[in-house]
Amino acid sequence: MVASPDISDIRTKLAATSLSTLLVIGGIILFVGTLTVSATVAPSIGQTTTADEQPRTLVGSQGGGPGWHEYGSVYLLNGTNTTWREGSADSYFDVTKTENGTVLAGFMHSGYSSCGPYKSPCTRTGFRVIDPQPEPTVVSEYSFPVRTSKNSEVHDVEPLQSGEYLLTDMENERIFTVRDGEVTWQWNASSFYGAPADPTTTDWLHINDVDVIDENRYLVSVRNANQLLVIERGEGVVRVINEDTTDSNDANCQKSGQLADYDNDGEVRCGDPDVLNHQHNPQWLGNGAVLVADSDNDRVVELHRTDDGNWEPAWTLERAEGVAFSWPRDADRLPNGNTLITDTLNQRLVEVNESGTVVWSVQTKRIPYEADRLPAGESVGAPRYTADASAGSGPAGDVPVLSLMLVGLRALVPSTPFWFREPQLGLTVLSVALLFGGAVLRIRE
Repeated sequence: MVASPDISDIRTKLAATSLSTLLVIGGIILFVGTLTVSATVAPSIGQTTTADEQPRTLVGSQGGGPGWHEYGSVYLLNGTNTTWREGSADSYFDVTKTENGTVLAGFMHSGYSSCGPYKSPCTRTGFRVIDPQPEPTVVSEYSFPVRTSKNSEVHDVEPLQSGEYLLTDMENERIFTVRDGEVTWQWNASSFYGAPADPTTTDWLHINDVDVIDENRYLVSVRNANQLLVIERGEGVVRVINEDTTDSNDANCQKSGQLADYDNDGEVRCGDPDVLNHQHNPQWLGNGAVLVADSDNDRVVELHRTDDGNWEPAWTLERAEGVAFSWPRDADRLPNGNTLITDTLNQRLVEVNESGTVVWSVQTKRIPYEADRLPAGESVGAPRYTADASAGSGPAGDVPVLSLMLVGLRALVPSTPFWFREPQLGLTVLSVALLFGGAVLRIRE
C-alpha cells in the first residue's frame, strides 16, 4: 500500500519554493529597475562648452584602483580632447606648467630598489619634470622612499624664483625646499601641532598643498585639522584660517586615526568642519579672501575674513549641471572671473561663472586630482565673488556607511557612473540581499 503524501509537508515546500522564487525575482527587478531608472533620469554631464574658444587645461590624475595608486597620468586637454598624456607613475597629483614649457608634477610610484630604511622593492614620492614635446618624457625626478604608499604622498610642488622647489611632505608632515637634490629649508608641523612619536606610522595631518603667496610666505593646507596656515620663512605660522575655538570639533579631526591628543594637554587643534572639512588645494585670492575645495563638505567655498579676524563662507557652490559635487579636490579662480573645479569622484572638470552656470565641462576617464587652466595656471590674486553664499546650493545627501562605501567603490571601479549615489547603492545592497536570501532558501528546499 502506497503511503499518501503529507499535504501539510507539500504546502510547506510549495510555500518555501514560492518565497525563494519571489525573493530572487524581486532582487533582479529591484537591481535592474534601479540602474535603468537612475540612468534614464540622470542629467548629462561633461563634453559641453559655451566658451568662445577651446581652452587648454593641464590635468594631474591620481588614477584609481586598489589603494588609489594605479593608472596615474598627467595630460593636456585642448577643449575636451586629449593632446598628450604621460602615464609612467602609479599616481600623479598637483601639476604646474613652468616658464620653459616643462611640467612639474607631484607623483608616487612603486617598484624602486633604492629604499633607504625600508625593504626593497619600495614606494618613492616626490616630483617629476615632464617635457611634453615632441613626446611627453620624464626628464628628471626628485624623490625619497616612504614607509607605505597610503597617505604618504608629495601632493604639491611649486617652483621658486630662488631656483628652489617648494614641496609638501605627508610622510614626515612638513613643507620644505630643495635645490640640486638637497634640502635647503623646512618647516615641521610638529612645531605647531601636538605630534606622534613617529609621523610616518600614521596619517596624522595629511599636509596636501602649499602655494607661494610671496617670496617668503606660503599658504599651506593641513587637511586633517580643517585648517589653512600662512607660514613665513624664518617665522613659522603667522596666520591660521579656521582656528580652533572649541573642543566640540575635535571628533571630526580624530576620525580614522588622524589627530590625537599626543601632548596630553586635553585638546587637539581642529577647525570648525562647517567652515572647512578636510579640504584640498586652496587658492589665495588676496588679503582677506581664499578659495577652497571643501572636500568632505562636497562643495567649493570662498572664505572672506571678517572685521573680527574670523574667516567665514562668503560664496559656496555645491552642484553643477544638476549634479552635486562628490569630493572636489581643486578650485581655481580664473583671470576671466570663472571658477575651474576638479570634481574628483564624479570624474569631471567643470568651469562655472559666479552664478554657478556651467560654461565648460568634461568627464574624465579616471580620478582627477587637480587641474590648471593654461596659460595662467593657478594664480596668486584673482577676482573675488559677491558674498551671497547661495550659488548652486543644495543638500549634500551624505548617508553614514553608504557614503564611505561609495568612496571605496569609486576608487576600486573608476567607471562607476556619476549618478550612482547613496540611494542607488542602498537599493543595490537591498537587491543583493534579496537574491542571496532567495538562493539560501532554494538550497534548503
